[in-house]
Amino acid sequence: MQTILLQAQGSQSAMIYQLLMWAGIIGVFYFFMIRPQQKKQKDQKAFLSALKKGDEVVTIGGLHATVVSVYESTVTVEVEKGIKLKFDKSAISRKSDTPAAA
Repeated sequence: MQTILLQAQGSQSAMIYQLLMWAGIIGVFYFFMIRPQQKKQKDQKAFLSALKKGDEVVTIGGLHATVVSVYESTVTVEVEKGIKLKFDKSAISRKSDTPAAA
């Protein structure tokens, strides 16, 4: 009977180690995959809400342009003098690193 009790105690400690291992794996996934993605989405949302006239932007298609007007869900950009295009805000990827040539 005593050997059965000793075996039961051994399996409990192995179970605790297994649970700790799974908690560690979940923690690694959260801190290295989920959390950075949430931060990136939050930063992108803040960037899109802060768009203003005159900003140099790049679309997700790679088009470099200057913001002419900003509406609730769309942005009108000027690619070249007189050429204006209307994009959805979600199509704006980032600010341009280099200003457009005059």
